[in-house]
Amino acid sequence: MDHHETRHAVARRQGRAIPPFVIGLLMEQGSSMRHNGAEVYFMDKAARRRTKHLLGDRIHAALEQYLDAYVVCDEGGRVITTAWRTQRMKRR
Repeated sequence: MDHHETRHAVARRQGRAIPPFVIGLLMEQGSSMRHNGAEVYFMDKAARRRTKHLLGDRIHAALEQYLDAYVVCDEGGRVITTAWRTQRMKRR
């Protein structure tokens, strides 16, 4: 998936040491929810299982440190920001 990032998103991703491939992984394999007019992509248990099945145990284990990141996209699918989850994502 080709994703476009705002300058703000690039700066946040770099400052938070989130590799670009993680954004694609989150957007393609992660779960999502709407929040304040934006789409938020993250890895919940189901998404982690899908990712492990897709990538295999070894690659999944190597990437596990990045699976607590999340991505926020605008309505056009452009990445607004990325960050590290410190709490559980609560669905409404």
